[in-house]
This record gives sequence, C-alpha cells and structure tokens, in this order.
Amino acid sequence: MSSTVVTGIGELVTCDGTTPDGLGLRHGAAVVVEDDRIVWVGSSSEAPAADRAVDVEGRAVLPGFVDSHAHLVFAGDRGDEFAARMAGTPYDGGGIGVSVAATRDASDDELRSLVAGRVAEMRAQGTTTVEIKSGYGLTVQDEARALRIAREFTPETTFLGAHVVPREYAGDRAAYLELVTGPMLEAAAPHARWVDVFCEPHSAHAFTEDEALAVLVAGRHAGLELRVHGNQLGHGPGVRLAVELGAASVDHCTYLSDADVEALAGAADTTVATLLPGVEFSTRSPYPDAAALLRAGVSIALATDCNPGTCYSSSMPFVIALAVREMGLTPGQAVLAATVGSAKSLRRTDIGRIEVGARADLTVLDAPSHVHLSYRAGVPIARALDL
Repeated sequence: MSSTVVTGIGELVTCDGTTPDGLGLRHGAAVVVEDDRIVWVGSSSEAPAADRAVDVEGRAVLPGFVDSHAHLVFAGDRGDEFAARMAGTPYDGGGIGVSVAATRDASDDELRSLVAGRVAEMRAQGTTTVEIKSGYGLTVQDEARALRIAREFTPETTFLGAHVVPREYAGDRAAYLELVTGPMLEAAAPHARWVDVFCEPHSAHAFTEDEALAVLVAGRHAGLELRVHGNQLGHGPGVRLAVELGAASVDHCTYLSDADVEALAGAADTTVATLLPGVEFSTRSPYPDAAALLRAGVSIALATDCNPGTCYSSSMPFVIALAVREMGLTPGQAVLAATVGSAKSLRRTDIGRIEVGARADLTVLDAPSHVHLSYRAGVPIARALDL
C-alpha cells in the first residue's frame, strides 16, 4: 500500500454532516489517503507520516462531484436542434431519434472513444463518479453494446431502453414494450445496475404511466434497481410512480404539484429528487424551486444530464452555479446536492464526502472557498485531484 498526505488546504469541505449546515468545513486540515481510501482527516499539524505529500497551496478541497444522471454513449450532433429551440421550437423528445440513428451507425471503438473523452472532460471539472445510461440504441444489440461500453468507465450503468419508442415501432408501441421488457432487458441486465424509463405523457415519443410501470416492474424482477425520468415536460405520474415503487431517484422534477412535493418529502429516506438545471437552461423551461423542496423536507441531488439534445454540458460547476442563481440554493446547499445528495441517489455511502473509509475522490479548486464555484461561474477552477 502507498499513502499520500494532502496538505496546504485552505478550506476543506468534508460534507460529513458534522456542522449544522452539513458542510463540515475545516481549516488548517490535512487528508491522508492509502490507495483508494481516506484513512485520516484532521489538523495538518497532527497529520501522520505518509509516503508522499501533495501541497495544494491554500486551495479549497471538496469531495469529488457525483454526476448521477448522464447519457454519454451516443454519436452525432444536434446543434441545429438547440438553435431551433433557442428560436422558440419546443422540446418534445422527438430529436432523440437523430441520436439513435447516429449511435447505431457508430462502431464500438468510435463510441468508446467518445465516452472516454466525455468522462475525461467531466474529471477535468471535478467529477469523480458518473452514472451512464443507455438509450440511444433501442435495439437488443445496441442497448447491450452501450451498457458494455459504459461499464468500462463506471459501475453505475443504467438500462434505458424505454427512452423513447423508436421510429420503426411508432405504429406498434405494444410490440416495443414487449421487446424492452423481454429480450432487450435480458441482454442488458448483466451490464446494468439500474433500470430507468422516460415516463412523460406530454410526449408522444415517451411512455405512459402503465407502460412505465411495466418497464420498472420487469427491471426489478431482473435484479435491477429503479430510477425514473419524471415530470419534465408537465405535471404527470412520474414522481408518484417513483415514490410508490421505492425508486432511488426521480429525475427532472420540473413540474411538481403539492401532492408530488408531499410524496417526495414522505419518501426522503428512499427516493431522491434529482434536479437537472442544465436542461432548463438548454430548453428555456422553468426552473424548479430547489430551496422550497429542501424546506419541505425533500432529499435533492444535482446532476448534468449530459446528453446531445437537451443539455450538452458535462460541467457540474455550471450546474451548481445555475442551482444557486436560478433555483434558490445557497452555495453550500448546491455543493451538498452535487455530492452527498447525488451519492444518496445512487445509494452510495462511500462517495460524496470526505471522511475515514470513503473513497479518496477529491476535487481541488483554484480558489480559497467552495463559494467560488458559483461566484466565478464559467471559470474552470475545479478539477479532480490525481493522487
């Protein structure tokens, strides 16, 4: 085993819950790492000896960001669609078919290279854990292929065969649902931890409540844990379905009724509301009130939803800044949602915080405080610390 002591930390943001704000801020601290685990946290003057030392020269150190919602296995470009949306064309999910065609045409090596580049881009901005979904293949072979490639980069892989109904099944939705819950699920399950569904009655391309229920029940029967795309384009059943089934996360939550908020608050220990403000930015949609959700007792997370159509951004610092500016969170609350909150949405306790026993996933800022993540929006001050 090799050990490293990280010293010279201007502000250590542990996110360990030991202070009333949850941030567990420390000053004059050091962290000792052995291999891939944190083994000691305390005052730098009391730090034990280690094989090597890394001096961050007064910079802030945080847990690595946890991006718990991303679609990275895709080919092609949808810049024209973004430009059209900025000119007033509404989003309804139909553009996903463009990415499906390009992804099916790409080779394994091409897709692997694209995913590697996107993961490296995320790490350069402080993300150390990423969840990766399938959903741009929508055939048995292509969905399994996407998950095999995703598994090379993360254990947090999600089968999203129920992303949209592909064009070749537009006239026979029932047949596609049978494919997703049968042969496609069977081929995908060995490479996935999670199953997800785009439950959205406001899109002709997505899935109804009954269809979504069938997908989630089949996925659970195959041994997968549950996630839900819900309430993105309007009020709908996604949140209620996720809570009733005990899904780990319901993502988007752009349109929430009082009953949805009450349900999420009642399920705060089991179901996280994962907010994706980059999507609201990229689709001109209203931002959910994250501060109100916290006041109601809802567990929240932040993620990028990096994808080719509705948010082609891999930047968790950008998401944090949006959450502060547009969703009512304090800088500290946004950091917690991007670390501890997102880890909770993945049902992980070994990431998203700096404490003994946690993974040695550290992010360093070229700044003295976590506040600079939103204070210096758009400036590349965050990066994963290589130890």
